[in-house]
Amino acid sequence: MGVQLRKSGIEVIGGVPWGTHFCQFYQTKQDLIDILVPYFKAGLEGNEFCMWVTSEPLMVTEAAEAMRTAVNDFDGYLHSRQMEIIPYSEWYLLGGTFADDRVLNGWIDKLEQALARGYTGLRLTGNTLWLERNRWRAFTEYDAKVNDVIGKYRMMAACTYNLDKCDGTAVIDVVKNHQFALIKQEGKWDIIENTIYKQAKQAL
Repeated sequence: MGVQLRKSGIEVIGGVPWGTHFCQFYQTKQDLIDILVPYFKAGLEGNEFCMWVTSEPLMVTEAAEAMRTAVNDFDGYLHSRQMEIIPYSEWYLLGGTFADDRVLNGWIDKLEQALARGYTGLRLTGNTLWLERNRWRAFTEYDAKVNDVIGKYRMMAACTYNLDKCDGTAVIDVVKNHQFALIKQEGKWDIIENTIYKQAKQAL
């Protein structure tokens, strides 16, 4: 029996299994809308619980408005709490501090609540523009933990990184901790695959 694929909603990606953990390097607000709106639209249509943790340049109100333009009765999904859109300060920086285990366990708790409510799994994204340099190492360690455990759960995660804030070392850190990365080249989205993930996929 083959692996069941979920619709990513993103044309260049296609179907992906639960446990997929990828990232997007973006430069503009529209870059985020182009990828995350269809990503979440597919999740809502697939009876998944969806959670969008926002940061500049696309905050809660703008994210919700972008979803309304693409999803019929989007406010109904918000009312039923099939989707939550919250600012990073209410998820990553509770009490003003970032604690990787608290955040990771929070995702697992959200998944368990979603499954108990009859949803098929959890689809999430978090924007990292709020990250200051002094928190970078702690966050990359958290991302590595996510990569290690997400395959055990009915969960899909997209992490978004502002390309203009990432130097070469940061880009390497990010790609290393995700199965693949989306990046726009000559106006088109392309995939950069993590070597280890690529080898595992070929082995399957």
